[in-house]
Amino acid sequence: MSAALRHGPAPVESVARLVGNTPLVRLRRVGAGLPGIRLYAKCEFMNPGGSVKDRPALRMIEAALAEGRLGPDRTLVDSTSGNTGVAYAWICAALGLRCALVMPRNVSAARKRIAQAFGAELVFSDPLEGSDGAIRQARELVASEPDRWFYPDQYGNPENPRAHELGTAVEIAEALDGSVAAFVAGIGTSGTVMGTSRGLRALAPGVRCHAVEPAEPLHGLEGLKHMASSIVPAIYVEAELDGKISMPTAEGWAMAERLGREEGLRVGHSSGAAVAGAIEVARRMAEAGERGNVVTVLPDRADRYFEPRRWERRIAW
Repeated sequence: MSAALRHGPAPVESVARLVGNTPLVRLRRVGAGLPGIRLYAKCEFMNPGGSVKDRPALRMIEAALAEGRLGPDRTLVDSTSGNTGVAYAWICAALGLRCALVMPRNVSAARKRIAQAFGAELVFSDPLEGSDGAIRQARELVASEPDRWFYPDQYGNPENPRAHELGTAVEIAEALDGSVAAFVAGIGTSGTVMGTSRGLRALAPGVRCHAVEPAEPLHGLEGLKHMASSIVPAIYVEAELDGKISMPTAEGWAMAERLGREEGLRVGHSSGAAVAGAIEVARRMAEAGERGNVVTVLPDRADRYFEPRRWERRIAW
């Protein structure tokens, strides 16, 4: 056997073991014109399920299995705007568990069909109530039949940010030898920004951590929450952050387009918002004569937002 084959990736017992260790890529073009600053993005769309939500979903499920709160006799159910639902669906499929998802009816068609392809049952909430409506409906389901469901509650489960504190932050710090001047991420459940910030503070002393939220209550940055008009996640602790950036929908969309044209990264609008927020932080640093690495997260690819072709299997005898 050749050395090249001997040193290839080791086999794994389940696709769930492939979560994490995503690439960190420098954004040279959209980050140009910032003297002394290097802009990096963590490519979380490289996780098996295609998004950053694979990390917390796996950790919440494995913690529940270890504690006996989830098993063959219970169905996982949670509210989701899409990516966490896809993560729950494929991980449950890989581990032989049942999964049901409550999501707003206006979530992108691609996410609905991807979750269904993994065998998840979908329950739709009022699209006008957004993610908060899905949260309320999931809680009502669990309250009505508590013995039937396991409710991980991604908005309140400490394993959500812990997945990033022990995973995402460690990977970023190792990739940059602990040299991280600033970290920027969007607020959805807030698990990514809270957990990664906590981990980086221990591994990259002096790092400043910022959250990005939509500027408008009614916005087009799917997956992000406008905190003043939303149910605030229990895991969100704003006092731990160094700042919060309000991002107009148009700017997030425009940056997502730029990332495709200028960096070859076809990502979702929440990624565009995160990168635009990181550039704002980097610009402030450059104007103050500061130097260093600024890191953000690309939660998913743009194909999560495309309308897929309609197809069905036909059998002819």
